Amino acid sequence: MAWVLLLFDIDGTLLLRASAEHAHALRDALEHVFGVQTDERVDAAGRTDTAIARDLARLCGVEEARFDAGLGELVACCAERYAEHCPPSLAERVAPGVAALLDALAAREDVQLSLVTGNYEPIARLKLERAGVGHHFEAGQGAFGSDSEDRLALPAIARERAGGHPRTGTVVIGDTPRDIACARADGVRVLAVATGLYSADELAEADAVAGDAFALPELIAREADLAYRTSRL
Repeated sequence: MAWVLLLFDIDGTLLLRASAEHAHALRDALEHVFGVQTDERVDAAGRTDTAIARDLARLCGVEEARFDAGLGELVACCAERYAEHCPPSLAERVAPGVAALLDALAAREDVQLSLVTGNYEPIARLKLERAGVGHHFEAGQGAFGSDSEDRLALPAIARERAGGHPRTGTVVIGDTPRDIACARADGVRVLAVATGLYSADELAEADAVAGDAFALPELIAREADLAYRTSRL
């Protein structure tokens, strides 16, 4: 029985420096759907694709109603453009220690691997497939930027897709304060890993912080033990 549902973020957590082609695809989609171009940058770390796209569209004068009306087309176009831009292999962008970590976790019966990411699902799946780790994340599970623009809503969606997994046995693993915030919003636990843009000090509000993926097995083992003991109360 899986006592712990592990909800992994992708960019900055499982993969490093794998967002350039993604950003290119999003800007291409904005141009295709709304006819706008911009070199402006907006805060992207830990946010959903739609939230990022909305900010960029707003900077270009796209009204909210027009953006909402074109959102479905934007999502589809972004996924298509990412498939065109994505390198054949992203294996070199897997964060150090992640491949071995996922292999070890997949062999355990007390944990279930899943995702919580702001990426649109087709983009998330393709990234992980071309990184060589996608087989660890079952189709029909997880939560993505295509499920909700609000990152805070994603852990609850992922728990529901995992059969209504209890909050007491759910752990978000991410690299930004927004990963921590989405876990807190759903009342689940969170492990932070300082492999992205934020230092360990900036991630101190997590339940525990790892310097890299090599330090995660011990922290995950503690979470599994805590979930088991809590379930027996």
